Amino acid sequence: MRFLSILFFLLSTIFAFGQGETRYKYPPLIADKTEAQITLDGVLDEEIWESDEWATDFFQFFPSDTSLANAQTKVRIVFDDKFLYIAAVMYNLGPRDRYVSTSLRRDYRGEQNDGISFVIDTFNDNTNAFQFGVNPYGVQRESLIANGGMLPTDLNLAWDNKWYSAAKIYEDHWIVEVAIPFSTLRYNDKAINWNINFYRIDSEYNERSTWTPIPRNFSIISLAFSRKLIFTEPLKKESSNVSIIPYAAVATDRNFLEGTSNPMRPTFGGDAKVGVGPALNLDLTINPDFSQVEVDEQVTNLDRFEIFFPERRQFFLENADLFADFGTRNVRPFFSRRIGVDRDENTGQNVQNQILFGSRLSGKLGEDWRIGLMNMQTATDTERGISGKNFTVAAMQKKVFSRSNVGMIMINRESLNPRGELSLFDPSDFNRLVGIDYNLASEDNRWTGKFFYHRTFEEGNPANSGALHGQLNYNDLHISSSLSFSDIGENFDPKVGFTPRNDYKRIAGGFAYQFFPQSTLINRHGPGFESEILWNERLGVTDELHSLFYEFQFQSLSRFALTFNNRYTYLFAPFDPTRTGGEALLEGTDYRNTFLGFRYIGNPRQVLFFTFRGEIGEYFTGNIKTLQGAMNWRLGYLANISMNFSYNNIRLPEPQNSADLFLIGPRIDLTFTKDLFWTTFFQYNNQIDNININTRLQWRYAPVSDFFVVYTDNYFPSTFAPKQRALIMKLNYWFNI
Repeated sequence: MRFLSILFFLLSTIFAFGQGETRYKYPPLIADKTEAQITLDGVLDEEIWESDEWATDFFQFFPSDTSLANAQTKVRIVFDDKFLYIAAVMYNLGPRDRYVSTSLRRDYRGEQNDGISFVIDTFNDNTNAFQFGVNPYGVQRESLIANGGMLPTDLNLAWDNKWYSAAKIYEDHWIVEVAIPFSTLRYNDKAINWNINFYRIDSEYNERSTWTPIPRNFSIISLAFSRKLIFTEPLKKESSNVSIIPYAAVATDRNFLEGTSNPMRPTFGGDAKVGVGPALNLDLTINPDFSQVEVDEQVTNLDRFEIFFPERRQFFLENADLFADFGTRNVRPFFSRRIGVDRDENTGQNVQNQILFGSRLSGKLGEDWRIGLMNMQTATDTERGISGKNFTVAAMQKKVFSRSNVGMIMINRESLNPRGELSLFDPSDFNRLVGIDYNLASEDNRWTGKFFYHRTFEEGNPANSGALHGQLNYNDLHISSSLSFSDIGENFDPKVGFTPRNDYKRIAGGFAYQFFPQSTLINRHGPGFESEILWNERLGVTDELHSLFYEFQFQSLSRFALTFNNRYTYLFAPFDPTRTGGEALLEGTDYRNTFLGFRYIGNPRQVLFFTFRGEIGEYFTGNIKTLQGAMNWRLGYLANISMNFSYNNIRLPEPQNSADLFLIGPRIDLTFTKDLFWTTFFQYNNQIDNININTRLQWRYAPVSDFFVVYTDNYFPSTFAPKQRALIMKLNYWFNI
């Protein structure tokens, strides 16, 4: 199997050297420098907009990719010493006064939203980019795109920064004007060109269109397809690029289970963002507070391993891919949510632990090099038996070929010395990791892959502490396929990462074929299969999962798929299949189960739409019926009411527990204006016997400056007796110096 991984690496190198020219080569867009004053009002009455230098002739991406868009768009870009200015005109096929916007809240997302987005690759690497978007009602969104935008998940909307825009609706079109400060962007000094693309989503005509054509088998944010933006003068470096974001907060909480409470108490802290040249950014934080971050959506856990929840804290988000995208889905060497969480030695539970301070330097060194350095320090909590820990991460990435890269990462976690001796850190309590990754991405985006080797180091440096992985993917208009192999050592233990299990070898693959019929109902459909096998030398095969599926995507954007699955599970530890405290299945037993499944995603443009996922079939020694999904009801852009639900009907023979597991999560999201929002989220989970209420009021009183009021409560479902309760108020302000 090691030979297979080496073969993968050699094949990837061959494919990288053989990468051809990008499919589409079109004339660039010229950005003129202007000295004129531009007013952002959605009225293009400044003389600079009268030029002929507009990006026109947008191509259709959906429902087809073989013609010009029906609803056309044009975009023009100019600049001065401080700002990049963008004007866009979105034409309709006739008079129109209503557009789809799910909310007035910043960072809207979804195929149902009308909007125009500007994708800016400032380093011309076709791998990382900034995205700025505006909808017809002037609602903004900004994001970071990583990994070449190969997947929708490569779009990170949690990133925030300061920029300005205005939108205005006319009878048969709408207009957007944007001003992006150069201090918001990262780029090379004296740059004369960037890669750029634009895309528009139009709900009325069910059409998505792009300036540079993108094949419809790829993501609409794919960075493999772009054109040049040429500046008539080299861009000048900002003389000062410093932002200070202080906060003040007051909080009170009460724990009814332990009979403890904390009175209303003030806390202070803040962040700073310092531009180190135009291409690097230094982030600093003191006593960071993340109380305003949205609560995680709970899930019913029927798995034997830990569940992954994404990072939402703002400090960790810019250039997050440089640290977080090493490894693969379940072998992540770095997971930032490990910072600020520790084990309470009194209860054995994971709890939040205060971060005292931290710093992070990240960005570009020239055209081909990216670097990231991070250091974070957490507090000592003697009452809970927690020693303060220092986290250091260093990452470096070098672009190779057209869009591929090689990266190295080093991670060090050390505990403060609890004995107060001369040594600051405890020499017996450390965890380190060193790794190297090769990320393959061909110029035309057909071939992608990942190959890495990581190793952890702890006291005694146990053997067999490495992780090896190789994966190669192919994606064309009709065919998508993948093949991968992993070898995770018995003592591989990245304590600052996310690796739910170790001591296994895994081989996995998949294949799918898509038909594109001439149909007014179905956009594409086709069959496929996925398969994986896990084993180790001590036990042999421990896990298998084989799935056959057939999937339909309709012209309405809805999707439907049927699956037939066969799973084999060997238990190398006792396991309660319901996780309700029942009699556990014995270690060393094994089970092969067959089950059917389906998934349906409704038309997101509808005022009321649904998503469902279901399974029925065998489950360990019994059977299971599962139904999960969500109902979404949109009341214009002022209110969104949704209901997430999960029901698992598990029937097992005695002495194991049978169970009916419910998880219900209604959510009400009100957007009174573009600056005032109120979100209330309920979660009932009978697997953990809990009702959670989280309500959050947010007032954006200035650009990227907010006042929050957050109330959280937890109850026992049977008696509504309270468990824990907290109230937090927080104020922050973004200063540019």
